[in-house]
Amino acid sequence: MSPQLHRHAVAAAVAAILVCGSLVALRAPASAAPDPGPIVKVNQVAYVPGLPKQATVVSNSDAPIAWTLRNAAGSTVASGQSTVRGTDSLSGDNVHTVDFSSYDTAGTGYVLSAAGANSYPFDISADPVRRLRYDALAFFYHQRSGTPILSQHVGAQYARPAGHVNVAPNQGDNNVACRTSCGYNLDVRGGWYDAGDHGKYVVNGGISAWQLINQYERAVNVAGADPAPLGDSTLAIPERGNSVPDILDEARWEVEFLLRMQVPDGRTFAGMAHHKIHDQNWTGLPLLPDADPQPRLLSPPTTAATLNLAAVAAQAARVWRTIDPNFSARALAAARKAYTAAKANPNRLADPNDGTGGGSYVDSNGVADEFYWAAAELYVTTGESGYRTDLTASSFFRGAGFNQRGHDWWWTPGLGDTTLAIVPNGLPTSDISATRSAITGFADRLLSAMSAQGYPAPAGSPASYYWGSNGVTANNATILALAYDFTGQQRYRAGVYQALDYFFGRNPYNQAYVTGYGEHASRNVHHRFWANQIDGSLPIAPPGALAGGPNAGLEDPVAQEQLAGCRPQKCYLDDINAWSVNEVAINWNAALAWLANWAAEKAGSGSSPTDNPPTAPGTPTASGVTASTASLTWTASTDDRGVAGYDIVRIQSGAQAVVATTTTASATLTGLTADTDYTVAVRARDTAGQTSALSPAVTLRTAGGSTPSGSCAVTYSANNWNNGFTASITVTNTGTTPWNGWTLRFDLPSGQTVTQAWSSTVTQSGATVTATNAGYNGDVAPGTSVGFGFNGNHNGTNTNPATFTLNGNTCS
Repeated sequence: MSPQLHRHAVAAAVAAILVCGSLVALRAPASAAPDPGPIVKVNQVAYVPGLPKQATVVSNSDAPIAWTLRNAAGSTVASGQSTVRGTDSLSGDNVHTVDFSSYDTAGTGYVLSAAGANSYPFDISADPVRRLRYDALAFFYHQRSGTPILSQHVGAQYARPAGHVNVAPNQGDNNVACRTSCGYNLDVRGGWYDAGDHGKYVVNGGISAWQLINQYERAVNVAGADPAPLGDSTLAIPERGNSVPDILDEARWEVEFLLRMQVPDGRTFAGMAHHKIHDQNWTGLPLLPDADPQPRLLSPPTTAATLNLAAVAAQAARVWRTIDPNFSARALAAARKAYTAAKANPNRLADPNDGTGGGSYVDSNGVADEFYWAAAELYVTTGESGYRTDLTASSFFRGAGFNQRGHDWWWTPGLGDTTLAIVPNGLPTSDISATRSAITGFADRLLSAMSAQGYPAPAGSPASYYWGSNGVTANNATILALAYDFTGQQRYRAGVYQALDYFFGRNPYNQAYVTGYGEHASRNVHHRFWANQIDGSLPIAPPGALAGGPNAGLEDPVAQEQLAGCRPQKCYLDDINAWSVNEVAINWNAALAWLANWAAEKAGSGSSPTDNPPTAPGTPTASGVTASTASLTWTASTDDRGVAGYDIVRIQSGAQAVVATTTTASATLTGLTADTDYTVAVRARDTAGQTSALSPAVTLRTAGGSTPSGSCAVTYSANNWNNGFTASITVTNTGTTPWNGWTLRFDLPSGQTVTQAWSSTVTQSGATVTATNAGYNGDVAPGTSVGFGFNGNHNGTNTNPATFTLNGNTCS
């Protein structure tokens, strides 16, 4: 891997957990060397009707070999002979190509057979890539910092409390000091966690936010593109329904963070942007964001970060000009200030030794490319001559950056060129044409390289298989997509879908690199929450996350041990501790999201099919009712895109509250109160976040309580400010019987109201507050404790509650 690409330090190698404030090593079981799987390598997800359908077969035969394609019933629907290709340099495999493009009947469960071996099953359908359009974008909501990730949007297994909001043990992002003394602290809450750690980086956040916004700009500016699938209420996020395209709502979460990273007026380097913010020291795995105890620190401002801020803020200013004029004006002011500050400080580069607690993100190529990108965005937004002069004087003008490579966080001229090529601006037609020609010329070189590969992928060259090679492949595939936009030539369109074939399993290891897609999909990505390989109570990555992919540099001990001597496309291992090949990152997923949206748009008519909400579930049936639990089953809903999950809703005094979520047509409710009536109904959610009508309701009554009086103790403390307060509550099991779920009730004094909670589901009816365990902290052994908290308002007096009951019994 090139030095400028260094994302993380070796210290990240140790998988660990925090126990009583100490870092304790916790290694996942060692992974064996990768199994290449069936010799017939296919897109395990789906080939799109009307497009080329090719597979790769590993064989030493010098003669063509027979192949057959069978449908789900086992009937042969196509057959033919392979094409011999010989030794593939990127994998070292001797390969043949099978082309079954002539068969175009949509369906599921197809299997391709050759040389006595069968492929993984696959579909012929455009539906999976249409789902990926939204799953790839959902990644960003999962990565949000400074806000709880809510079960109604992601399901119970992926829900988590807000991270880094100054709730213990977090030290918070609202008052962060500089790693090197600067005389001020900054409130840098929000934004996206960059990757598998809890750092937030301006230079990687910049390209990521830009690509989400650029998806929208392309959709509204390119002939034949369709912005409707990116509109309001298309994503499962809290902002849906606010009359703003959801993709812009998601991007704004990061843009607001970038604005907060700007050095305040009156300070040294005012207007510049701090390079990053992350923990003082590396943390281990697993570790949820809200459990991170490390102090947070700002790294010094850099020219690269400042120009990222200038570019993205300028882009945001023009896109939000009619959506939110105040935000647009604020973004443009920040962009102008940042660009001026960068020109005054053109050589403040990131410290390559600043890699403790977070990645260094050193760009050894200099910042001329960032200056070009920022000038392009500011010129397109403002039309002002000063920015135009800087733009046209750059050595990167008219697409010259594509003579070297595509784009990445450390190589940004192509971002400016993309904006100039698709967003109306004041440059002469000849300059726009030259820029588009540079883009299509680079696309031609990508296709030429792919034509010689046994497993075609537009990475560019063997040297492109470094840390995050799948991000390189996805970014280059977006260049193929733009070339099709500009020319309409089908070869570019076919090249885009070949890149998806590679991501979906047509590669040396039959590895589907997008989580949740394919029979042999990546599961154990390097991530501190999606850490199921280490802790079975935690989830695997949700669908739509792109694994970093093959890295010939082998920069972690697990990869070095298992993959020594690997060919470039074989330097991959699905292991959580192999972070140099299996991490996830916002910039790689931003490229995947852009690519998936384009591929979904071009898969059929160019428009997303009508998406109806799910049908209502059947009436739930209750069984196995105890003092604290009850099981529910119901008839499943149907949906034209697929049902993503169900919310179990309690109806009480006319109010509705989600008390559980599930992905199947059954659920077990825990933490119920003894001798209590519960009226519940069920609603379904689809993959776009739409919900069904409620099912008919059922009422059940729990049995007598099993928590003896005096078997619980509660500690309650409140920190007051003005008319608000933060309450911290610790509940201890002082009895001899474990709790399988808990519900704590207490009355707040008059004038106190709950506004936000974490680590439990908290509702308030009148004065009575009911707190029920979250999905991960319901089991409490004797002698142990569980904590949660909430923010609230008060009317000037703020006394503590007097009495607490747990599962219907009074606590001491």
